[in-house]
This record gives sequence, C-alpha cells and structure tokens, in this order.
Amino acid sequence: MSDDNKNLGDDLNDMLDDAKDNARKSGDKISQKAHEFSDDAKELGREAKEKASEFAGEAKESAKEFSDSAKETFNNVSGDNKKVLAGILGIILGAFGVHKFILGYNKEGGILLGITLLGIVLSCVGIGVIVVWLTCLIGLIEGIIYLTKSDEEFYNTYQVGKKPWF
Repeated sequence: MSDDNKNLGDDLNDMLDDAKDNARKSGDKISQKAHEFSDDAKELGREAKEKASEFAGEAKESAKEFSDSAKETFNNVSGDNKKVLAGILGIILGAFGVHKFILGYNKEGGILLGITLLGIVLSCVGIGVIVVWLTCLIGLIEGIIYLTKSDEEFYNTYQVGKKPWF
C-alpha cells in the first residue's frame, strides 16, 4: 500500500505540476491579452483625443464666425436702421418725443411728450400753441441732424456716446 500511496502521491504531484504549468500559461495568456487590450485602449484614447480636438477647433471657428456675423448684423441694425427711423420719426412726430424713445432716451422722450401735452392743454390760453410749435421745431431739427450724420458718426454720438439733445 505504500507503493500505491507513493504512486498516488507522484500522480498527485504530477497533476499539481501540470495544474501549475497550465495556470502559469493561462496567466501568461491573460497578461498578454491585458497588455493588448491596454494598447488598444491607449490607441482609442489617442483617437478620441484627436477627434475631440478637431471638434473643439471646428466649434471655436463656428463660434467666431457667428460672433462676427452677429456684430455685423448689430452694427447694421443699430446704426443705419435706427438712424433712418429716428430721423424720420423726429421730423414727423418729433413733438411727441418718439425719436427719443427709439434711441433709448426715455427721460428725454418723456420730457418732450409732457411739454407737448402741456402745450396742447394750454393752447386754449394761447401760450400753448407756441410751446407745441417749439417742441415740433426741436423734433424737426433733431430729425434732420440724425439723417445728415454718417452712420458711424450717428452710432458713436447717439448710441455709444449717449448724447441726448441735438
């Protein structure tokens, strides 16, 4: 029985050695596959970084184009169109201060409107007609001034510089 035990022990040792060899081989294969996966992941990371960089560059360029377009549109709308609109309304409805409200001068527009309404009320006394005539004259003069200025000069004077009168 001792020979059987010895043979059995030898068989067990051989099996154990085989299991160790197989485990070592499996570990080596797993390590090799993990290294390959790591290399693949690094490559995918580099590609993703390049794509993100390209996308960021394109987004930055698109944002700059949009900003330039918006600035150009703002300059066209705020300069030329407000100038013509304020000038024409100053000539036609200048006594009521409409041209002042268009340019964002609410206080000055309110003053013109208030004086004109007060003049209309006082027109039955007689002095009101002169007051209304003066506010009409102010609107007429400002409308002509607005229309005779260049777009850039108008924009810098009345919209950037905020010059409220004449």
